[in-house]
Amino acid sequence: MANPTILTCAVTGNITTLAQTPYLPVTPEQIANAGLEAIRAGAAIIHVHVRHDDGRPSMELKHYREVVERLRAADEDVVINLTTGPGQRFIPSEDNPSVAAPGTTLIRPEPRVTHIEALRPELCSLDFNTMFSGTSVVINTPNNLSIMAERIQAAGVRPEIEAFDSGDIQLLNDMVRQGKLEAPVFCQIVLGIRYGAIATTETLAYLRSLLPAGSNWGGCGVGRFEFPMLAQAWLLDGHVRVGLEDNIFLEKGVLARSNTELVEKAVRMVRDLGGTMATPGEAREILGLKKQAPLPA
Repeated sequence: MANPTILTCAVTGNITTLAQTPYLPVTPEQIANAGLEAIRAGAAIIHVHVRHDDGRPSMELKHYREVVERLRAADEDVVINLTTGPGQRFIPSEDNPSVAAPGTTLIRPEPRVTHIEALRPELCSLDFNTMFSGTSVVINTPNNLSIMAERIQAAGVRPEIEAFDSGDIQLLNDMVRQGKLEAPVFCQIVLGIRYGAIATTETLAYLRSLLPAGSNWGGCGVGRFEFPMLAQAWLLDGHVRVGLEDNIFLEKGVLARSNTELVEKAVRMVRDLGGTMATPGEAREILGLKKQAPLPA
């Protein structure tokens, strides 16, 4: 790549559990510290989900605020990317599929971006997928995405589009043509989720070919596909992502003891392939980002 490679670290997500790995950061302090350690190891962007102290996924503004304040107060420069993923899952009841079963989190689009409007990070994820995932259906309608995109961009935040299959990118192209998303876009292509895009070289190359002209993009693989897809994304001139949200193993059968170990391996791979790592400042320049102050509490 002519430009340095941007490495995103997704430090906790909302699917990985403490039962799967004891090394998962869950408190705001743990999440912020994990992000800062990842920055020191070579990441440029920290992708943030938040949780309750017992590990359950959270959507509470106070949890996001504490993580963001800790990251902004640190000596390290960091590009902050907050999720808007929570609030999109529907579990149909077995006896009446039109009625939500316990565990459903599906809500209107506006509350899903409240923390974005209040804290104004440089980036936030915007999932374009409607698909079966785990035991639930993820639902992101074009209308809801339009509402979220408008509010995100009005807050001065750049959406990072999360695409899980080719139809997601068709919707992305339509929203760019309609002026609902500012170009150039930044798109993260996610591979390896069951019933989403499969994690192969051919799939990644095809999905990349569908992106709007001039897009910045990255590719990431889930589970055992994390590092193979990292190499493929780099070879196709994309940016890369790792983290305990996506994968908990450093190698087969060996749990990563921290996000930092995953970042260090990713950095070695990119450098061994002949690349260089982008600093947070270089990531801002590549993606056209700018720091901004949060709104008053």
